[in-house]
Amino acid sequence: MAIMITDECINCGACEPECPNTAIYEGGIEWTWAGGTSLKEVTLEDGTVVDALEKQEPLSEEFYYIVTDKCTECTGFHEEPQCAAVCPVDCCVDDPDHRETEDELLAKKIKMHGE
Repeated sequence: MAIMITDECINCGACEPECPNTAIYEGGIEWTWAGGTSLKEVTLEDGTVVDALEKQEPLSEEFYYIVTDKCTECTGFHEEPQCAAVCPVDCCVDDPDHRETEDELLAKKIKMHGE
């Protein structure tokens, strides 16, 4: 599963630098697939191919957010999700709508980082 940030977020920013995939962004900030990865382009679920440097709309205007498709729960980097480990208010939690096995998370990590 991926991690999500709840609306209890106090916008402290402690989580953002801890993410090895650069999947965490401040509210209102655009994001890219390439940020923190070796991706050059991404094929979306509908078959659309997107340049990985193309800016994407923020997923939240108000709170820090995690791009689910970039989140690997730190698999292949750390023993536990680092955002959850450093969050002072415990608002980085498992996302029940995005369940993935450890093998799927590792495959995602390899796809993004080529390792």
